[in-house]
Amino acid sequence: MNDETTNRVLMLSGDLVFGSRVKSAAERAGWGFGLGGRLPDGDLNDVRYVIVDLSTRSGIVGTIVGECSQRCPNAKLIAYGPHVQVPKLKAARDAGIESVITNGQFDAMLSTLFD
Repeated sequence: MNDETTNRVLMLSGDLVFGSRVKSAAERAGWGFGLGGRLPDGDLNDVRYVIVDLSTRSGIVGTIVGECSQRCPNAKLIAYGPHVQVPKLKAARDAGIESVITNGQFDAMLSTLFD
């Protein structure tokens, strides 16, 4: 990542393996990347994507939409999870997350997501 990065991806997940794949995709596009359990403190105006892993962070679904709209309003919010965890996917949609997809769908779009 260089000092001129103007776009950043925040991934809220406990999955370090998949997180490293998202980080690689972001960095290939010249974007910054952060991985954690919640939105970090500080300025988030450069955040363009907030990605929520419903397998490990479904507990934040109820608050993440409001927090993103206040702290990083330019970010697109994506939640993903296993297709068999229908209640988690539904809860994310019901909470107002604009893009709720399965792991397979997210994996398929990852190579071009930050283009």
